[in-house]
Amino acid sequence: MSQKSKARHAQREAQQERQAKKVIAWIFAALVALAVVFLIVAMMS
Repeated sequence: MSQKSKARHAQREAQQERQAKKVIAWIFAALVALAVVFLIVAMMS
């Protein structure tokens, strides 16, 4: 692989890792929000 190709590959991997961390953060936030909603509904009934 040429140097340019290696650099592009490394940059792409870093971008994918950042996107994966964002997705994990969003999933975690959604689970927390659902848990809060569940607690509120459980307390009302």
